[in-house]
Amino acid sequence: METQEGIYIRLLKTEDTEASLALETKNKEFFKHYTVLREPSFYTFEKIKERIENGIEGAANDTLYAFGIFLSGTDELIGNVSLSHISRGPAQSCMIGYYLDKNQNGKGYMTKAVQLAVDYGFKTLKLHRIEAGVMPHNIPSINVLEKAGFHKEGIAKENVKINGKWQDHLILAIINPDDSESEV
Repeated sequence: METQEGIYIRLLKTEDTEASLALETKNKEFFKHYTVLREPSFYTFEKIKERIENGIEGAANDTLYAFGIFLSGTDELIGNVSLSHISRGPAQSCMIGYYLDKNQNGKGYMTKAVQLAVDYGFKTLKLHRIEAGVMPHNIPSINVLEKAGFHKEGIAKENVKINGKWQDHLILAIINPDDSESEV
């Protein structure tokens, strides 16, 4: 469990299925502007549990780390941050993705959660680079990443199909400052 003021993150467990389903259902309309199209079956206990189980398996295989974002004190699940597409070998990198309950936006929780996930990626997983893709008009998300130390790298044209439409994504990345260069 990694903590920051007001929140903590930990890997999701099957016991979090009900809370995850409630979070997704409550924010269905809000999240649809930033996610792939979701079938109605996505919003079922079985599908959410399956997604969490895939995250557990992913952590065991070092391919995906799916963290819940919880409020300190109440332990309420308010979001998710994940490290995915983990590449080992010469790359030592991954993608970061995240979402937060619409009622928790603007409180600094997402920036803190991203910082915790980046720390985990660099210190525990020993990654060299973490990359994010954000739709260029999603200024709040870009601000979260920049506050967490990410730098803009460029635009990936029609990179991800969001809500049924191919969208450009601004690519941002952060490099592990403690990862020394090795000799060639």
